[in-house]
Amino acid sequence: MNDFKTPCEQILWYIIPAIRKEIAKNLIEKHGLSQKKVADILGVTPAAVSQYLSRKRGNFMEIKDNNLLKEIEVSTNRILKNRKNLIPEMCRICQLIRKSKNVKINLPCE
Repeated sequence: MNDFKTPCEQILWYIIPAIRKEIAKNLIEKHGLSQKKVADILGVTPAAVSQYLSRKRGNFMEIKDNNLLKEIEVSTNRILKNRKNLIPEMCRICQLIRKSKNVKINLPCE
């Protein structure tokens, strides 16, 4: 069986969880929201938010690029102002990550 993942699968399994993790951290650490409130905003369960914070989920890709982290903060503020911004902002950050040369995905099979 081939372990190769298509770009779409990589986005679904690695990039989106990493983005959610960073947004969840921003909402809790910088805006003081509860895990339950963050779960509601992100459309996930409170358990998923807990797993993002404890590094059990969204951890195959670590975002360390300062420019990307600043853009995630911008997105977090936009999402906080209007939840309808969630999908466009997730897509915007995903595109930035895909263009970045400073992001590495740590696939579990590597």
